Amino acid sequence: MNLDGRRESSNVEDRRGMSGGKKAGLAGIGGIIIAMAIAYFTGGNPLEAGMQAFQENGGLGSLAGTNTEVNEGQREFTEEEQELARFSTQILAGTEDVWKEIFEENDMEYELPTMVLYTDGTQTACGQGSAAMGPFYCSGDQKLYIDLAFFTTMKRQLGADGDFAYAYVIAHEVGHHVEYLTGILQDAHEKMAKVSQTEANKLSVRLELLADFYAGVWAHHDNKRFGSLEDGDIEEAIKCAEVIGDDYLQKKARGYAVPESFNHGTSKQRMKWFKRGLETGDVSQGTTFQCSDAEL
Repeated sequence: MNLDGRRESSNVEDRRGMSGGKKAGLAGIGGIIIAMAIAYFTGGNPLEAGMQAFQENGGLGSLAGTNTEVNEGQREFTEEEQELARFSTQILAGTEDVWKEIFEENDMEYELPTMVLYTDGTQTACGQGSAAMGPFYCSGDQKLYIDLAFFTTMKRQLGADGDFAYAYVIAHEVGHHVEYLTGILQDAHEKMAKVSQTEANKLSVRLELLADFYAGVWAHHDNKRFGSLEDGDIEEAIKCAEVIGDDYLQKKARGYAVPESFNHGTSKQRMKWFKRGLETGDVSQGTTFQCSDAEL
């Protein structure tokens, strides 16, 4: 991506070097399936990891608060780590510019989210966040949380690499913030609490695919505004969407997939909705809650 001269967002909390005790899972772009994949690639039991993540998650993508003492530590960050931090703040700034304009066009006000950079674990309004679960969004404090080491995990364990792939991850979590501001997130979570786990998973898939779509919408407008996309960038993001599909990760982990357990969408679905947002830039095309299961 071409980010030369781009501003950095000031809506950032840098908690790197701090660590919390107990780790608990919150769903984000990684969620339960990423926990299973990480367990697989690191020699653990993916089924046990997935079940533990699900139980901690309550299946809803957020946790009740858990009071945990946070201990601060000091260390020097490498040049690569600092560059990733700078890159992330520039991407967040780009999402601010794009979504502020889109909301204004629809007579709405875009409330800026905060991005928290942390190491290993950190306290959130949704409970104790864990780096092992990947980046996530907490609607309780309207913050997106990311341990930058996740990008290394993407590269080494999932085979997804490149700055636009990383940008897609951040934009996806911002997409959940857009869902929150428009009431979609709350409505879905209320419905998920009243139905079976299988049906709740289906609603979760629609939320995640919509966040993928919103990530594509951001990319469309960011490129239109700044000319940020370079050769190979789109392929990076599509590859990322593919390898975090539920079916891909489950087959990679155990040789087969269990569709009723999908809660983020298949590789095909995730690529489809990201590309739709990227190609159209039209928020009205984000119809994941209006279309049939077959149309997803």
